[in-house]
Amino acid sequence: MSVETAQEQLKNGGMVVIYDGDEREGEADLCMHAKNAKPETIRTLRKDAGGLICLALSSEIAKRLELPFYTDILAASKHPLAGMECKKAAYGDKPAFSIPVNHKKVYTGITDIDRSRTITRMSELAEDKGDIRSMFMEEFYSPGHVFLLIGRGIENRHGHTELTLELARRAGLSGAMVLCEMLGPGKALSKQEARKYAEKNKFAFLEGKDLWQK
Repeated sequence: MSVETAQEQLKNGGMVVIYDGDEREGEADLCMHAKNAKPETIRTLRKDAGGLICLALSSEIAKRLELPFYTDILAASKHPLAGMECKKAAYGDKPAFSIPVNHKKVYTGITDIDRSRTITRMSELAEDKGDIRSMFMEEFYSPGHVFLLIGRGIENRHGHTELTLELARRAGLSGAMVLCEMLGPGKALSKQEARKYAEKNKFAFLEGKDLWQK
């Protein structure tokens, strides 16, 4: 399916599968816009994908929230474990991870309902033109069960964080995307199996190059 089809599916509340590339992680992520993170769609990510459910935010939104990269927190720490700081992954990129959060109105934070509440409220903040940092500080706490990711821009990095945010931008949606790695027995789901899953469920299947080469 084309990028245009993926954009339409995303705008209509659907999911898409994005495979980053053989030269990178070699992984496919099941993705959707954060405003559509209902409990039943969180369950689909959990059951069908099986990886870590994360919320990717654009750099502009992250700046408004004053979100740090987790590697920067470690680098600034005086704790003995600060030496564990991971500057780059095996494929050469700095991690996109920021802090993990829960909304204050959740119970444990891990259930489908709880993660839906945390993510959809974050999506609302992403579209708010007001003082979202104050609202964020008032309504959320860390550590939690939804890991936030910060995009560095498709021109700087070709990770799933940037790929999903680029697709949201092209679809005219806010920079808040939910993504979850698709896992197979003992390792990442293969590109072929991820494509079959997408075809079976009528989800668009894209490769990273479809987004960063245009």
